[in-house]
Amino acid sequence: MYTIILAGGFGTRLFPLSRSSYPKQFIPLFGDLSLFQKAILRAAIFSKPDEIFVVTNETHKFLVNDQLSQINISCNVLEEPCGKNTLPAITYASLNIYEKNKDAVILVLSSDQLLEEGDAYTSAVKAAEKLTEEYIVTFGVVPTSPHTGYGYIHPGKKLDEGYKVERFVEKPDRHTAEKYLKEGYLWNAGIFCFSVNLFLKECRTYAPEVVYAFTHDIVTAYERTPKISIDYGLLEKTSNVAVIPLSTAWNDLGSFEALYLVSDKDNDGNVVNGEYTTPDGKNNIIISDKLISTIGISNMAIIDTADVLIVCPKDQTQKIGEITELLRKKNDERVATHTTVHRPWGTYTTLLRSETFLIKKLVVAPHKRISLQYHNHRSEHWVVVSGVAEVTNGEKTFQVKTGESTFVPAGTLHRLANHGDTPLEVIEVQNGDILTEDDIVRCEDDFHRKTV
Repeated sequence: MYTIILAGGFGTRLFPLSRSSYPKQFIPLFGDLSLFQKAILRAAIFSKPDEIFVVTNETHKFLVNDQLSQINISCNVLEEPCGKNTLPAITYASLNIYEKNKDAVILVLSSDQLLEEGDAYTSAVKAAEKLTEEYIVTFGVVPTSPHTGYGYIHPGKKLDEGYKVERFVEKPDRHTAEKYLKEGYLWNAGIFCFSVNLFLKECRTYAPEVVYAFTHDIVTAYERTPKISIDYGLLEKTSNVAVIPLSTAWNDLGSFEALYLVSDKDNDGNVVNGEYTTPDGKNNIIISDKLISTIGISNMAIIDTADVLIVCPKDQTQKIGEITELLRKKNDERVATHTTVHRPWGTYTTLLRSETFLIKKLVVAPHKRISLQYHNHRSEHWVVVSGVAEVTNGEKTFQVKTGESTFVPAGTLHRLANHGDTPLEVIEVQNGDILTEDDIVRCEDDFHRKTV
């Protein structure tokens, strides 16, 4: 069996933990593994590494490769030129799989869901596989509450395995959700299984514009394909769709309230990631790197990061998207990035910012180097605080050891490299009238980013 993992989302529903450059699927919310890494390991239950296809984007491809290396799995990574929702992404990967195996059975997983991989899950996948000659199969989670944040599936005629789908329905209000539970509706989990032949055949019938787009090169394909989900573009049109009930713990972690529900709690019902002191706080979710203390506060979400603090009733956290929209309209970069930003060579953390200077900490991973570059509007002063740096500064290349420094004038070609086996840490002081990533002119790059 082949597996497609969709990992191109820019979701900020868990803002400020999740940002568009580092969204929730890459955050280790539970233990040391991210949701993306858990999805890869879930895929490995049924697929060999070379049968796993990850669909992502240019922004996240280095995160994908880095997190794959952390769990020692190497699989296929497909980069979308831009996001066009799930049907083009699944079609892109399916066509790549078709080239390898024209009789392939494919499982499609999301990278940002929490799912318990027990006997119920493996049994459901095996049951779905038996239906793939005749049906595109979706999985419906057996509801545990009348949730208003999920779409629902109405099972119809009983099949040998699962049911034909009677209809898909949108997110309901509370009264309708309660009615759905009584009538045996299932939560739409966004997990699918199908034969590549049937999927492409149904796409040619019901979404021909998507299939036709992919007869062109990949950039042109994404320019021409409509932006459409697999639900709207295919599943709600074809009659050849079945549903397998999935009786396992599942959550799409669409809000901090959802995160609260699946997290371990203390004796007062609080979920705490960090340090929390209170004489009376109950049923709160607290996430912070600093001590949080409250008096008379219960049923609240307090999410504190280095640059953003959000405080709201726990049952209102699904509205955090409204905050990100307000920030996005102001072109506030905090929607996109944390104070620590991941790069293919390591990370940088903004320590202090003003109009004329910016102080960062750079961490260059072992045996990595930044691009050969220059800046038109700023100079840089590097101080090595841990490790040994190989510095290219103009026409000279030399070592800078711990405690030593070097100055790079504006307009000078420069590069920082770490040939050691431990991370290289450097404090960078920028001075100039433009202190953004836009003032980087790359001349050479190990990671195939755009150069002049």
